[in-house]
Amino acid sequence: MAQAVNLQFRVLLLASLAMLSLFWGTALRAQEAAAPLPAYVIEEFGNPPAVPQGPLSPWLKSAVQVAFIDSITQSAWGRDQTIALNEIAESKDPRVAWIIADLMRFIADRELHRDLAVAASQLLGKDLQAADYWGAVTDHLIAWDIPAPPDYLEAKRAIFTNVVPGWDDIFVEGDIDWRMVSWGGVLIDDRAYDTTDEVCNCIPAADNPEVSSAEEATWLKDEDVVFGIVVNGEARAYPRRIMEVREMVNDTLGGRHLGIPYCTLCGAAQAYFTDQLPLGIERPVLRTSGLLIRSNKVMYDLTSLSVFDTFLGKAVTGPLAKRKLQLKQASVVTTDWGTWKKTHPETTVLLERYALGRDPDFRNGRDADGPIFPVGDVDPRLPVHEDIIGVLTASGKAVAFQRSRAMVALQQGDEIAFENVRLQLEAGGIKAVDADGSDLGSHQAFWFAWSQFHPQTELWPG
Repeated sequence: MAQAVNLQFRVLLLASLAMLSLFWGTALRAQEAAAPLPAYVIEEFGNPPAVPQGPLSPWLKSAVQVAFIDSITQSAWGRDQTIALNEIAESKDPRVAWIIADLMRFIADRELHRDLAVAASQLLGKDLQAADYWGAVTDHLIAWDIPAPPDYLEAKRAIFTNVVPGWDDIFVEGDIDWRMVSWGGVLIDDRAYDTTDEVCNCIPAADNPEVSSAEEATWLKDEDVVFGIVVNGEARAYPRRIMEVREMVNDTLGGRHLGIPYCTLCGAAQAYFTDQLPLGIERPVLRTSGLLIRSNKVMYDLTSLSVFDTFLGKAVTGPLAKRKLQLKQASVVTTDWGTWKKTHPETTVLLERYALGRDPDFRNGRDADGPIFPVGDVDPRLPVHEDIIGVLTASGKAVAFQRSRAMVALQQGDEIAFENVRLQLEAGGIKAVDADGSDLGSHQAFWFAWSQFHPQTELWPG
């Protein structure tokens, strides 16, 4: 047997992992992909492979154990793992490619990364040649909607929690599609509440941030992008420069508690009310988990360790999911500082120190060429990075308004309405209100993000 290669140079692991057994059965039955795929998916990704049903066979279960679980437990990749990976590649079961993709995300060694990519390509029936093999494999898995193998969460949890032990309470059963969860490249923010200035190897949320008046905020230029929120007549600006490096703020405005996530990858700042909740639920303290779902950040509650769907404000795991907690939103207006402070001269704004001395513009830099993480297929009705204003109607229907077209129409005095939703200009941006003028909790986002979390969304003007 060839000497095992130490995975310290191949896999980014922080601790060894106890042995994990996968109890998968014996039947295997092939069938074609269950649901027909849209024509644009076939055009971009080709036809999907046949997908088996039922448990894995004993020999395939054993190969998965050796290649993916034993390699982590032993922190080594040797001859046994190579043989097992070859057996997996020949199994014609594309479901196992999900586990391959999960492991690939943490592989540093190019040779091993490529070996895994070749195995995944063989399972998917497509020669995937790309600078980013992991991204190519994952994009195809998502676009083709390949089912996960049996007991998938157990295997995924073994891989991910070995990398970041703080995820132990995150990877649990719930109303979440674990296939779509990937690592965002950062560690979990698990600092205690109100420890904003405590240094961490994470994206550090800001709790109870200090603010100044508009007159005192001389560090901001009029053209700087801000996210404006008004609650009970009290206005506050959250500069994008700060939100790019914080990505989460727990604040109080207008007498209401707010959790304000900003996903740089989705161009979306949202504001969730974290008070006036059902009896027995403590105020959620929102944090960044370091995980992503289709290029959207995954947030969690520090208090209950419940995971939330960031885009929907819905608890999907943990005690808050059992309580079916759905957070309500306040509108966030994306605009420039000059127009915001002119419209709201009494506004407050976060202090410059929360920017940590940085001034990134990911939209026009890192993300300028499209999503940098796998998202699979994207609704082709708009370009992936087109700005939209998204909102839910009274009937629960999602609707997106193309911001550029809506802005022109509103400036011309045209009415924009959809069911009970009315758009209006607000401090250089756009917000949605009800027919009686009350706030509907709208926000701006990239089209790819809104359309994948609201796949049945309507698109104005039709």
